Amino acid sequence: MSRYQAIEQLHHTIGELERSLSVLRQQLQQLRLLAARVFVLPEVARGKEHNPRPRIEVTQLLAQAALTQALHHFGLLFMQQQSAQRSTKSAVRLPGALCLEAQQPQAEDLRRQVAHINQLKRRLEQIITIESGVAAEERFEFVHQQLPGLITLNAYRAITLLEAPDSVRFGWANKQIIKKVNRAELREKLLASLKSGRSAAGWDRESWTANLQQEIALLEALPDDVQLKIRRPVKVQPIARIWQADKQKQTQLACPSPLLIICQDASQLPALGELLNYDENNISHRHKPAAQTLWPLIPRLHLFVDRPQ
Repeated sequence: MSRYQAIEQLHHTIGELERSLSVLRQQLQQLRLLAARVFVLPEVARGKEHNPRPRIEVTQLLAQAALTQALHHFGLLFMQQQSAQRSTKSAVRLPGALCLEAQQPQAEDLRRQVAHINQLKRRLEQIITIESGVAAEERFEFVHQQLPGLITLNAYRAITLLEAPDSVRFGWANKQIIKKVNRAELREKLLASLKSGRSAAGWDRESWTANLQQEIALLEALPDDVQLKIRRPVKVQPIARIWQADKQKQTQLACPSPLLIICQDASQLPALGELLNYDENNISHRHKPAAQTLWPLIPRLHLFVDRPQ
């Protein structure tokens, strides 16, 4: 696909996504609301995206107020729709759940609409990240030239639809991403950055070049059998724990947006828990496996090795 075709598809897909979200809002407003509970998290101000957040205060909304907030959240695709002080680099999260009464025809319409919206979201991500042919470091500029103000994190995020579980409880996930790294591939990426001649934000070209050369030398000096791993902390995020009594099964889901829960009537209404304030100094772990000892190699990349160097 040519760049021109990708741009044309990008505009078509975002337009269809906006129209489909509008239809979804109308569908949700026409259904009987059995229960609704969402949790508003504090705004992250511009320039403070990477500041530690040892405590997060939660504001709970119920019933109609929760529905109104959820409908706004689902349609939040552009930064012009939010406070000018809010960071556009930090994901906007609204954990919670909407429980809606829907008979079979209405439920099926809702399932189809949510599936269509999620398909459009996946399509949008594919156009931007693959079919456009734009390098990762140039995507932000490419997207905002074509769709000024698009919040890609919100545009990509799928909507979750559930069939009347027995309970929905909310909590916080505070973890790290650990994955193995191929040394040759990482070296090629560093060499590509070196050859591009561009410097990273906050670096002058000469210092950035010297830094890349040092990182490449560190990689090349490692023994052949050493293991490299990325160990990167993930910002704390809200989760939902879904319990299904008939299957004796609990499923844990990331919960950046309100869950849509279909019930045939009020008898199927699940128990909805509450999301408490987050406090990193007051965390209890049900099970915390022992972590492998790793040694830092390139802190900028969160790159570690499995033995001291």
